[in-house]
Amino acid sequence: QVRLVESGGGLVQAGGSLRLSCAASGRTYGYYAMGWFRQAPGKEREFVAAINWSGGSTFYADSVKGRFTISSDNAKPTVSLQMKSLKPEDTGVYLCALDYAKEVRTTPDVYDYWGQGTQVTVSS
Repeated sequence: QVRLVESGGGLVQAGGSLRLSCAASGRTYGYYAMGWFRQAPGKEREFVAAINWSGGSTFYADSVKGRFTISSDNAKPTVSLQMKSLKPEDTGVYLCALDYAKEVRTTPDVYDYWGQGTQVTVSS
């Protein structure tokens, strides 16, 4: 069993920055990828970014490419999401997830474990 706990959300003005972190506890084994998703009220869960277990492969949604950076520290293990140039449309609950797969995947249904989420609100 793996437990994921997110932190770092908050309220920020448009153009500002936030850094989210996700700490994993419990037993992780083999290959896995970790991803960030977000969900706004009344909308479906949306892929944001993901990184594979070695940190050598990352993937971003087009909407955040160039503004967000995902990184990982497998020794802890944690995954972080540095968000810059935030826009009001980035508002939502950001969730961390773990997928037991070698490759980075963007579909939420394939992820095995989820955190509770942290709220990010970007004001205009």
